[in-house]
Order: sequence, then structure tokens, then C-alpha cells
Amino acid sequence: MSGFWDQAFDLSGRCAVITGGAAGIGLACASLLVERGARVALLDRDPAVVDIAASLGDGQLGLAVDLRQLDQVRDAVDLIAAHFGRLDYLVNSAGVALLDKAMAVSENAWDTTLDINLKASFFVAQTCARHMIEQGHGRIVNLASQAAVIGLDRHVAYCASKAAVVGMTKVLAMEWAPHGINVNAISPTIVETALGKKAWAGELGERAKLQIPVGRFAQPEEIAGLVLYLLSDAAKMITGENVVIDGGYSIQ
Repeated sequence: MSGFWDQAFDLSGRCAVITGGAAGIGLACASLLVERGARVALLDRDPAVVDIAASLGDGQLGLAVDLRQLDQVRDAVDLIAAHFGRLDYLVNSAGVALLDKAMAVSENAWDTTLDINLKASFFVAQTCARHMIEQGHGRIVNLASQAAVIGLDRHVAYCASKAAVVGMTKVLAMEWAPHGINVNAISPTIVETALGKKAWAGELGERAKLQIPVGRFAQPEEIAGLVLYLLSDAAKMITGENVVIDGGYSIQ
């Protein structure tokens, strides 16, 4: 049995595209996948992504890309596939949260949220899937949120975008399963990334923890571990799912 697990989680020779890979959950995923033998290509709007990718080891690639620009997305993915000679995994981790009461949300905030969280995720997936279909296999994990399954104050645009990501995931999983591509979503609670720690510091964070049965926020490495499982050969029969990782928040 140990041989099965060793082989299932050995990603040697595989290539992963990770959006939002310069920090937070995306970077945690990249670090873990490299540790398991994969080569990674990080897409991020932060120009530092080039150096961050290089810091993960020889052969890793970082590209500064505005995911709202579809020509940039397509050029970057095509370059990655040509550079590595294959494209096995996609982790759609890039996202934005612009929070306000529903009556105060601006058109710009709504459009920006949907453009980055939903539109970009779809078109990155579509572009990667073209290469995966040619290969006859692939794995895609979309980062949604517990906000996809519950309502949160001041999160109307964010909740809408993440619920849509889950719906999108189900359709992509259905359409692309015959091509050997599995598509799943992950919905975390608050994650203690650098931005998460800042946004949920002090009394606000302590009150939020009281609403989570396990009494704490998630760590980026915990999300990365679930991503690894869904990308691995151990999860071949899982597709179209939204796996909630929120310490029991949404079961209440």
C-alpha cells in the first residue's frame, strides 16, 4: 500500500500553473508542489513573482501578468506549455476582496471582483485546458471560499464571485471529464496569510474565531495540502466537488 501512496504523491516531471503565486495560498501551494517534484510557473501581477519563483529552485518560472487581460493570459500559458513541454496542473488562487455594504458597492468594485475572481479563473482554466486536452489528462483546482456557501456581511460581490466559481467548477468538471481532466474547488475559511493576519488582527479576528468550531483560522499550508491531494493520482475519482475547509463554520 505504501507504494501506491508514494507514487500517487510523486509529482516528478509534472508542470503546474499557479495564479496568485507570489504570496499567500498560491505561494504555499507552489512550495509544496516543488517539494513533491513538480515544476511550477507562477502568474501574478506583482513583478516580484519572477524572483519569488527563482527562489523556489532552478527551473521554476515566474511571469508578471494582469489576469484581467486575456491576451496576456493566453500568451503566458502558451509560453509555459512550450517552455516545459507539458501542462499538468492548474491552481487558480488569484483573488481579490473589495468589501462594502450592498447599498454602497460601486460598479468598479463589482466589476473588479468578478473580473479577477471569476472571469480570470475561467479563462485561465480554458486556456490551460486546451493543452490538457491535447495531452489527454490534467487537474484543475479553483480556490473558492466559504463565502461561496454562506452569506457574509459586506461581502456581496465576493460571495457572488465565489459562488459562481463553484458553479463554474461543476460545469467544467462535467464537460472535461471525458478528456481526462478533473476539476474541483476548495472553499477555505479565513486563512492566516500575511494579508489575512493584517485584515483580521485584534478583536475583530478574535470574534471571528469564536464562530469557528475548531477555534482558529486556517494556515496556508493546510490549504496547500488539500490542493496537493486533489491534484494527486489518489484523487482520480474526485471531480466537480467543492471541498469546504473551514473548521466547521458552515455546518452550524
